[in-house]
Amino acid sequence: MPPILLDGKTTAEAIRAEIRQEVVDYQAETGCAPTLAAVLVGDDPASQVYVRNKERACADVGMHSRLSRLSDTTSTEQLLNLLSELNADRSVNGILVQLPLPGQVDSQAVLDAVTPLKDVDAFAPENVGLLAQGRPRFLPCTPHGVAQILARYEIETIGKHVVIVGRSDIVGKPMASMLMQRDYGLGPRMANASVTVCHSQSYGLAELTRQADILIVAIGRPAFITADMVKPRAVVVDVGINRVGDRLVGDVDFAALQPVASAITPVPGGIGPLTIAMLLRNTLTAAQLQRQN
Repeated sequence: MPPILLDGKTTAEAIRAEIRQEVVDYQAETGCAPTLAAVLVGDDPASQVYVRNKERACADVGMHSRLSRLSDTTSTEQLLNLLSELNADRSVNGILVQLPLPGQVDSQAVLDAVTPLKDVDAFAPENVGLLAQGRPRFLPCTPHGVAQILARYEIETIGKHVVIVGRSDIVGKPMASMLMQRDYGLGPRMANASVTVCHSQSYGLAELTRQADILIVAIGRPAFITADMVKPRAVVVDVGINRVGDRLVGDVDFAALQPVASAITPVPGGIGPLTIAMLLRNTLTAAQLQRQN
């Protein structure tokens, strides 16, 4: 029996439709649309594509977007000065610093400089801490996208063993923090998991992944997870995206897992579109919160 294809593109379109209506309501009430300010340093082609996609997504739901382009020789101080201006600009609701930044820039200092109420990536220490305490202001975009696709396909996590491969601050750590909570906003049946976080240095990695009812992979290695590493009928969520020749592939061997998994996300068309949709959700939430302060 072939696995259920967890279609991130269709799911993201449904979420954007919901946000679009909420933006209409917000604009009717306030007379303005939420605004996302993106900062792009350098001319990395992939980063330019990502920023362009985010601009289009904003326009699609009726939000405004702004883009600050800086040269690849920009210093940490120059970038911090720009962020200070954006933090103070009341017309800006969300701030996105496109990663990666050039080597001469102190990335942590830059991410820490975004005011928490405009930190729509949820990277600021205050927002990370709130998530860890189970009272998030914003949910990190990619983990939230994973949670949304599970919820909308009615794949509950309560009582399940979720194994996460990858320990990044962007995906692995916040994903684990969300799923081990009693409730992070999507209801208790989408939380309350038993969570194992492993990585490339974990001993017996295949033994760990084979224990997963739900396997979430974000390790940045093409086709790293093979069929023998997955428990029969497990749900597999592939967060990775890698370019191999002229193809985009994930972190799991998608074809090999077809006879094994009960449900699986494709690459492309899986979690990627949901990451952008949840960025829009956070920008709208930020605008709503700022009206209260």
